[in-house]
Amino acid sequence: MAETEDVNITDRVGDWHKFLKKHYKKDLGNIAREYPHLRSLSIDYRQIEKWGRKGISLADELLKTPGKVIADVKDAIKDYNLIFTKDEEENVEHINIRFLHLPKKLPVRDIRANHINEFVSVDGIIRKTTEVRPRLTSAVFRCLQCGTLTPAYKQGYGKFQEPYRPCHQCEKQTKMELSPSQSTFIDVQKIRIQESPEGLRGGEQPQTLDIDVTDDLTGILAPGDRVIINGILRSIQRVSHGNKSSLFDIYIEANSIEIGEKEFEEVSIDENEEKEILKLSKDPDLYRKFTHSIAPSIYGNENVKEAISLILFGGIAKELPDGSRLRGDIHMLLVGDPGIAKSQILRYVIKLSPRGIYTSGKSTTSAGLTATAVKDEFGDGRWTLEAGALVLADMGIAAVDEMDKMAKDDRSALHEAMEQQTISVAKAGITATLRSRCSLLGAANPKQGRFDAFAPIAEQINMPPSLLSRFDLIFILEDKPNPVLDRAIGEHILKSHAVGELIQHNRINPIEGVDSEYIKKALAPITPDIDPVLFRKYIAYSKRNCFPILSEKAKEKLIGYYLGLRNLVDENKPVPVTARQLEALIRLAEASARIRLSDEIDETDAARVIEIVDACLRKVAYDAESGNFDIDKLVTGIPQQRKNLLRSIKEMINTSTDENGYVKIDLVIDELVKKGNSKEDIRKRIDELIRGGEYYEPRHGSLKRI
Repeated sequence: MAETEDVNITDRVGDWHKFLKKHYKKDLGNIAREYPHLRSLSIDYRQIEKWGRKGISLADELLKTPGKVIADVKDAIKDYNLIFTKDEEENVEHINIRFLHLPKKLPVRDIRANHINEFVSVDGIIRKTTEVRPRLTSAVFRCLQCGTLTPAYKQGYGKFQEPYRPCHQCEKQTKMELSPSQSTFIDVQKIRIQESPEGLRGGEQPQTLDIDVTDDLTGILAPGDRVIINGILRSIQRVSHGNKSSLFDIYIEANSIEIGEKEFEEVSIDENEEKEILKLSKDPDLYRKFTHSIAPSIYGNENVKEAISLILFGGIAKELPDGSRLRGDIHMLLVGDPGIAKSQILRYVIKLSPRGIYTSGKSTTSAGLTATAVKDEFGDGRWTLEAGALVLADMGIAAVDEMDKMAKDDRSALHEAMEQQTISVAKAGITATLRSRCSLLGAANPKQGRFDAFAPIAEQINMPPSLLSRFDLIFILEDKPNPVLDRAIGEHILKSHAVGELIQHNRINPIEGVDSEYIKKALAPITPDIDPVLFRKYIAYSKRNCFPILSEKAKEKLIGYYLGLRNLVDENKPVPVTARQLEALIRLAEASARIRLSDEIDETDAARVIEIVDACLRKVAYDAESGNFDIDKLVTGIPQQRKNLLRSIKEMINTSTDENGYVKIDLVIDELVKKGNSKEDIRKRIDELIRGGEYYEPRHGSLKRI
């Protein structure tokens, strides 16, 4: 029986030799040339399966007994000299055999006892990573009496194994000390992976799984990365207070890692896709196509969708020689009545962005947005930082819904993240600055839940002015009845639902004449003009290759618009815009040029972004009472006109007080009415001063300074 087993093993090694020689000769040659910098052979599982009947049995064996298969592959390389290096014997031991693209992914919550020691593939989001540290794999000991070195002791995962017999040279029962220079170490890192939120049923908490990563797989992952981990499921016995338990913990010994969603910079684009991208960039209808490819199931909101397409492309982040950094990411806020699909738009954008994180107001704390210090039971018990939403969205887009429902203290965490694009943390003895180079897309409802047609819009946004001023674009979306528009929206919604119903019905009870072509035609109104995969690759290509420069004409147009608004100022008029709005114009113009893959920002880009910004300012910063743009209304929350009136009231009170310091309120009102102010406004401002604690009303109709 033993002999037949031997023959079988030899055959397996022979099979692997034939397979490697046919498909991986070039890869093995590269390893031989570049060892030890390149020391991993990656084998595609799909290629093994395609290799006839033998390939299928090899593939099945890999899933059931991965340890034996990896040993067979190493034996095939060693026995048939597939890698020619100087220290051949030793080097083959250190070469890693990695298998990629397994056929079936196993959800973390479905891992069971029967999967132990099998080859599994799980996907999810990286939650935590420890530092990369060396681990002992084979230990050589030195006798303290005679100095003789012992043979190498293999060290497993966990407990340190020491020699239990006396020194074979002097045969004395003496202590042995470890000789680090003779021992072998390997880099290790522990990673915690969490289930992807998309696959969860309502109310389920995402489950986590620990991964043991070794050698050249260490140090390549960061929290927030979406990955597929292929490896062998191992178990380790629980020990509590020195007592061994019958319960075991599971972890995956990682064999290979496939990084799923990457930053725009890492998205791979082949030659055909590049040709398609360049062809699309010449399309005269390009801007309309991009606008219509964002949330096509939502009717209208063209200006918002156009602005979102600019946000996805983004401006250029600039590092200046003096060390200062100018952000290129564009921040946008949507404030609108309920039921106009703000959240839907946010969720669609997150799908398009490679690093998109979606959070919602009430359920978000400042620690969840920025970073929190946690006691690390997972590594060595130290305090570590766990990244929040804005850090996980680095180089992507963070969408924060229901911003008006967030607690005041939690909202203050956004200030630094939006302008400096860093998050400073000083907690539990950790002082760190984390990067959050992301665009922030916010959505909020007005104070009363719906806009009041008679109150100024800026007063109805329940957010601090200091935060509002950091948004490049603020869109006010009002839901006003309009028979023509309402009919178009209604028909669009009905079409979307009708197609959805048809697809579901046809899946269970096929309808005659309804084939894929028919459904495709019916889906046309809600199908994006540009396929989401191509859309994403187009953005990646643009961000990687396109760094446009302002042309003289564009400069003139932008500065002309900026100065045109600034020139509205005289001593009594409000400040219409600040330099922040000019910076926003420049960022948007860069994004507009990037959409065309142009190296120059021309007049058309400037005109396009001026139109968008002007529409936003007219809604938010236009003061109907004075007929002027008033950025103070947005930035400080107090319009210039109100500031002037408060100053006049204070001056009037100071000049009209009697010897006891009292002044009649009616006297102040009468004098200021003569100067053209409204009686109602004056009364409101006096009430504000009393509430603010500057003055009090000792008796009815009189004021006195505190």
